[in-house]
Amino acid sequence: MPIFQVRGAFKVDHKDRRFTKIVESNSEKNAIEKVYSLLGSEHRLKRGKIRIEEVVILD
Repeated sequence: MPIFQVRGAFKVDHKDRRFTKIVESNSEKNAIEKVYSLLGSEHRLKRGKIRIEEVVILD
């Protein structure tokens, strides 16, 4: 299964916080969904507060 590196930012208290997550997924779309799920559960964020900037497949 491919490994993806997802980079982006999310808003907390009117400030942007940058993140990089490495996830294992079948496709780029599923990797993004997994990151939304992880950040939502870890930081109690809604999807509208999360901005995905880059998705890279790692070998």
